[in-house]
Amino acid sequence: MHIWANLSIFVSDNYMLGKTYNKYIWLLNTLLQEELSYNEIVKLWKTNPFQEGDLPIRTFHECRKGIKEMFGVDIACDRSKGNIYYVKNPEVLDKHKPETWLLQNYSIPQDFVTYNSMRDRILLEEIPMGTGFLNAIIKAMQMNVELQVDYQRYEGEQEEHLQEFHIQPYALKVFNRRWYLLGYIKEKNDLRIIALDRILYLKVLSNSFELPEDFDARKYFANVVGIYVNKDLPVTKVKIRAYGIQADYLRSTPLHKSQSEGRSKRGEFAEFSFKLCITPELITQLLAMGERVEVLEPEELREEMKKRINSMYKFYK
Repeated sequence: MHIWANLSIFVSDNYMLGKTYNKYIWLLNTLLQEELSYNEIVKLWKTNPFQEGDLPIRTFHECRKGIKEMFGVDIACDRSKGNIYYVKNPEVLDKHKPETWLLQNYSIPQDFVTYNSMRDRILLEEIPMGTGFLNAIIKAMQMNVELQVDYQRYEGEQEEHLQEFHIQPYALKVFNRRWYLLGYIKEKNDLRIIALDRILYLKVLSNSFELPEDFDARKYFANVVGIYVNKDLPVTKVKIRAYGIQADYLRSTPLHKSQSEGRSKRGEFAEFSFKLCITPELITQLLAMGERVEVLEPEELREEMKKRINSMYKFYK
């Protein structure tokens, strides 16, 4: 699979970014690094591995307009410096994470594609299934129209394995190399989350819906690790102790945005606290850290960890 096959926003059926978006992202990424004149931009464009043909002034200005529409970023011209172009409001990218994600992920293959001999030695994580429906889902989200879905569950009664339902797509999220769709399922009369790799058939319908004004995807998932949300679960203070190098891992890659560091002993351990809901995904993440992490509180989570560890131990007796 091509190294940017996991890019899934604004992609064609074979996952390759369109030529137009190539230009947008290349130009924005270039001007984020330095201010340039049009002639300097053209000179760099000729060395761009994605370039096809020239970059005439009309196309350049169309790209400026497209970048404004796509990212909300203004590429302005400083005439006092001799018509130098620059990114006027780069802070917008900090406020719009999906756009930043697209830009950052695209910049990886942009650098690598020149070195064809390295492709077999630069290995990125792949999302193995489910990406084929992303274009249709994103289109439905943009138009606020419903989807008809045939969904194959992992578990349940035999007759419930395959379900057909109508879902109003609210948000997409990636967790542990899987894409998930959060939406209002009419047959369930509730918000649910489904895994894209369990979808067997999907159709974009013409039925429109209104996204609730107070819906915020980040707030919806704010108190959990992963994708499991249960409104009945309270936000709880969780405290763990990480030993050895695991403490450094948690400092560089926090388990949750609420993470804060407390007592520590250099080279031995560090204690971290979180405010979140105790969900199956949280427990799974803690178990994955093995003997390098100990749950200190709350007691019920500590007891649950003991049960899980004892169950695992039975397999190895």
